[in-house]
Amino acid sequence: MSVKITYFVHGTTTDNENGIATGWNPGKLSELGKRQSIELKGMIKGEKFDAIFCSDLKRAVDSANLTFGKFAKDRRLRECNYGDLNGAAAGKVEKMCGKCIEKPFPNGESYKDVEKRVRSFLDGIKKKYSGRHIAIVAHRGTQLALDVILKGKTWQQAMKEDWRLKKEWKPGWDYTF
Repeated sequence: MSVKITYFVHGTTTDNENGIATGWNPGKLSELGKRQSIELKGMIKGEKFDAIFCSDLKRAVDSANLTFGKFAKDRRLRECNYGDLNGAAAGKVEKMCGKCIEKPFPNGESYKDVEKRVRSFLDGIKKKYSGRHIAIVAHRGTQLALDVILKGKTWQQAMKEDWRLKKEWKPGWDYTF
Protein backbone atom coordinates (compact mmCIF):
# COMPACT_ATOMS: atom_id res chain seq x y z
CA MET A 1 0.00 0.00 0.00
CA SER A 2 1.10 3.55 -0.62
CA VAL A 3 1.46 6.57 1.62
CA LYS A 4 -0.33 9.79 0.61
CA ILE A 5 1.48 13.00 1.52
CA THR A 6 -0.02 16.46 1.45
CA TYR A 7 2.75 19.04 1.57
CA PHE A 8 2.14 22.54 2.94
CA VAL A 9 4.56 25.42 2.69
CA HIS A 10 5.06 27.54 5.81
CA GLY A 11 3.49 30.99 5.81
CA THR A 12 5.21 34.08 4.43
CA THR A 13 8.06 35.30 6.62
CA THR A 14 9.51 38.73 7.26
CA ASP A 15 12.59 37.48 5.37
CA ASN A 16 10.42 36.55 2.37
CA GLU A 17 8.97 40.06 2.38
CA ASN A 18 12.46 41.59 2.62
CA GLY A 19 14.08 39.47 -0.11
CA ILE A 20 16.19 37.40 2.29
CA ALA A 21 16.99 33.69 1.87
CA THR A 22 16.52 32.39 5.41
CA GLY A 23 18.03 28.92 4.96
CA TRP A 24 18.73 27.34 8.34
CA ASN A 25 18.05 30.56 10.24
CA PRO A 26 14.84 30.33 12.32
CA GLY A 27 12.84 32.93 10.40
CA LYS A 28 9.75 34.71 11.68
CA LEU A 29 6.25 34.64 10.23
CA SER A 30 5.06 38.03 9.06
CA GLU A 31 1.51 39.17 9.80
CA LEU A 32 0.59 37.88 6.32
CA GLY A 33 2.22 34.52 7.12
CA LYS A 34 0.22 34.23 10.33
CA ARG A 35 -3.02 34.99 8.45
CA GLN A 36 -2.12 32.47 5.73
CA SER A 37 -1.55 29.73 8.30
CA ILE A 38 -4.84 30.48 10.07
CA GLU A 39 -6.74 30.66 6.76
CA LEU A 40 -5.19 27.35 5.67
CA LYS A 41 -6.77 25.72 8.70
CA GLY A 42 -10.18 26.69 7.33
CA MET A 43 -9.32 25.63 3.77
CA ILE A 44 -8.43 22.09 4.81
CA LYS A 45 -11.19 21.68 7.37
CA GLY A 46 -12.53 18.17 7.09
CA GLU A 47 -9.25 16.72 5.79
CA LYS A 48 -8.09 13.81 7.93
CA PHE A 49 -4.37 13.26 8.46
CA ASP A 50 -3.04 10.21 10.28
CA ALA A 51 0.10 12.15 11.20
CA ILE A 52 1.49 15.64 10.71
CA PHE A 53 5.22 16.27 10.41
CA CYS A 54 6.98 19.60 10.42
CA SER A 55 10.47 20.98 9.93
CA ASP A 56 12.02 22.00 13.24
CA LEU A 57 12.80 25.54 12.01
CA LYS A 58 10.77 28.21 13.79
CA ARG A 59 8.85 29.54 10.78
CA ALA A 60 7.53 26.08 9.89
CA VAL A 61 6.78 25.24 13.54
CA ASP A 62 4.84 28.49 13.96
CA SER A 63 2.84 27.79 10.78
CA ALA A 64 2.09 24.22 11.87
CA ASN A 65 1.00 25.46 15.30
CA LEU A 66 -1.46 27.91 13.76
CA THR A 67 -2.80 25.40 11.21
CA PHE A 68 -2.73 22.07 13.04
CA GLY A 69 -1.80 22.50 16.69
CA LYS A 70 -0.38 18.98 17.07
CA PHE A 71 2.51 17.62 14.98
CA ALA A 72 5.92 15.94 15.18
CA LYS A 73 9.05 17.96 14.38
CA ASP A 74 11.71 16.39 12.18
CA ARG A 75 14.95 18.16 11.32
CA ARG A 76 15.27 16.15 8.08
CA LEU A 77 12.50 18.38 6.70
CA ARG A 78 14.60 21.54 7.03
CA GLU A 79 15.30 23.97 4.23
CA CYS A 80 18.60 23.69 2.37
CA ASN A 81 21.49 24.91 4.50
CA TYR A 82 22.91 27.83 2.52
CA GLY A 83 25.89 27.92 4.89
CA ASP A 84 27.59 31.31 4.68
CA LEU A 85 24.57 32.53 2.69
CA ASN A 86 21.91 31.80 5.34
CA GLY A 87 20.27 35.20 5.71
CA ALA A 88 21.78 36.60 2.49
CA ALA A 89 19.88 38.35 -0.28
CA ALA A 90 17.54 35.89 -1.98
CA GLY A 91 18.81 36.90 -5.43
CA LYS A 92 22.37 36.01 -4.47
CA VAL A 93 21.29 32.57 -3.25
CA GLU A 94 19.05 31.97 -6.29
CA LYS A 95 21.98 32.63 -8.64
CA MET A 96 23.91 29.83 -6.91
CA CYS A 97 21.10 27.24 -6.66
CA GLY A 98 21.79 25.58 -10.02
CA LYS A 99 25.48 25.30 -9.12
CA CYS A 100 24.70 23.81 -5.71
CA ILE A 101 22.76 20.75 -6.78
CA GLU A 102 25.79 18.51 -6.20
CA LYS A 103 28.31 20.99 -4.81
CA PRO A 104 27.40 22.43 -1.39
CA PHE A 105 26.82 26.08 -0.71
CA PRO A 106 29.95 27.49 1.01
CA ASN A 107 29.98 25.87 4.50
CA GLY A 108 26.48 24.53 3.85
CA GLU A 109 24.93 21.66 1.96
CA SER A 110 23.93 20.78 -1.59
CA TYR A 111 20.43 20.03 -2.86
CA LYS A 112 21.53 16.39 -3.17
CA ASP A 113 22.13 16.55 0.61
CA VAL A 114 18.55 17.79 1.05
CA GLU A 115 17.37 14.93 -1.15
CA LYS A 116 19.29 12.45 1.03
CA ARG A 117 17.62 13.84 4.20
CA VAL A 118 14.16 13.70 2.65
CA ARG A 119 14.75 10.14 1.37
CA SER A 120 15.70 9.13 4.92
CA PHE A 121 12.47 10.69 6.21
CA LEU A 122 10.39 8.89 3.57
CA ASP A 123 12.09 5.57 4.29
CA GLY A 124 11.23 6.03 7.97
CA ILE A 125 7.53 6.64 7.39
CA LYS A 126 6.89 4.18 4.54
CA LYS A 127 6.14 1.12 6.69
CA LYS A 128 4.56 2.89 9.62
CA TYR A 129 2.13 4.92 7.50
CA SER A 130 1.40 2.50 4.64
CA GLY A 131 -2.16 3.09 3.44
CA ARG A 132 -2.38 6.34 5.40
CA HIS A 133 -2.42 10.07 4.74
CA ILE A 134 0.19 12.35 6.29
CA ALA A 135 0.82 16.08 6.14
CA ILE A 136 4.18 17.85 5.99
CA VAL A 137 4.80 21.53 6.76
CA ALA A 138 8.19 22.59 5.45
CA HIS A 139 10.21 24.60 2.94
CA ARG A 140 11.13 25.08 -0.69
CA GLY A 141 14.10 22.69 -0.66
CA THR A 142 12.00 19.99 0.99
CA GLN A 143 9.25 20.30 -1.61
CA LEU A 144 11.68 20.30 -4.51
CA ALA A 145 13.24 17.13 -3.07
CA LEU A 146 9.77 15.54 -3.01
CA ASP A 147 9.35 16.50 -6.68
CA VAL A 148 12.71 14.85 -7.48
CA ILE A 149 12.13 11.70 -5.41
CA LEU A 150 8.43 11.09 -5.93
CA LYS A 151 7.69 12.71 -9.29
CA GLY A 152 10.91 11.71 -11.04
CA LYS A 153 11.99 15.24 -11.89
CA THR A 154 15.62 16.28 -12.19
CA TRP A 155 16.75 19.00 -9.81
CA GLN A 156 17.06 21.40 -12.72
CA GLN A 157 13.50 20.60 -13.82
CA ALA A 158 12.11 20.90 -10.27
CA MET A 159 13.76 24.31 -9.87
CA LYS A 160 12.59 25.52 -13.28
CA GLU A 161 8.98 24.37 -12.64
CA ASP A 162 8.82 25.59 -9.02
CA TRP A 163 5.37 27.11 -8.36
CA ARG A 164 7.04 29.98 -6.50
CA LEU A 165 8.40 31.35 -9.78
CA LYS A 166 4.86 31.59 -11.18
CA LYS A 167 3.18 32.47 -7.86
CA GLU A 168 0.86 29.44 -8.20
CA TRP A 169 0.31 28.75 -4.50
CA LYS A 170 -2.39 26.30 -3.53
CA PRO A 171 -3.54 24.84 -0.20
CA GLY A 172 -1.46 21.67 -0.37
CA TRP A 173 0.41 19.57 -2.93
CA ASP A 174 -0.23 15.84 -3.04
CA TYR A 175 2.37 13.12 -3.42
CA THR A 176 2.01 9.33 -3.25
CA PHE A 177 4.66 6.67 -2.83
